[in-house]
Amino acid sequence: MAHKKKKIHIDPGHFRVAIFGSARIKPNDPRYNQIYMLAKMIAAEGMDIVTGGGPGLMEAANKGHQAGRKSKKVHSFGLNIMLPKEQKINKHLDVHREFNRFSQRLDYFMHLSNVVVVAPGGIGTLLELMYTWQLIQVEHTCNIPVILMGEMWEPFIKWIEAWPLKKRLISAEDMLPIFLAKHCREAMKVIRKAQHDFYHRGPNYCWNYRKYKIDEDNNNRKNS
Repeated sequence: MAHKKKKIHIDPGHFRVAIFGSARIKPNDPRYNQIYMLAKMIAAEGMDIVTGGGPGLMEAANKGHQAGRKSKKVHSFGLNIMLPKEQKINKHLDVHREFNRFSQRLDYFMHLSNVVVVAPGGIGTLLELMYTWQLIQVEHTCNIPVILMGEMWEPFIKWIEAWPLKKRLISAEDMLPIFLAKHCREAMKVIRKAQHDFYHRGPNYCWNYRKYKIDEDNNNRKNS
């Protein structure tokens, strides 16, 4: 059963960055520190973040965002998943919600987010990446940037280019939302460009909260 801990207020004028990544990476790991610093930079520029709300890189992102914010108007969202081995919610969230199904949880990520950062991770992180990428491909969400952060993703993209792309199982256009970033400054360059486009939108600009609709009242009744 998914149950709401606190109402998620969707401010249609606020820019949000989703950060996906492993729950297993510890605070003394360089990858933890990198995501902490990236989230701190995101907060300092007045952007919200959305994570899975748990430990590891999710905690790094929420903690960094909390440390970097300069305004009470920026928030850290956590969308937690209920698992057989309970994943504890980290203490650096402003708003959190729990889900018992990955599909419903991922729908909320798409609903809330204007950029996706995919940090190092395992099967869950790969699921989040591919779900996001497919929804962009079939135009169920807006064409938002997907930033692959860290060293582990370059071989994966080379495999995508050597097999699905080369064999024409995907098109060159499908690769356009994907950006590789080894450093925070590279990721922030893409994030700032997306934020600029968001705030200087034309009449046809696509907002995920409109395109990827979620009826919260319906969901609450179904899952209560």
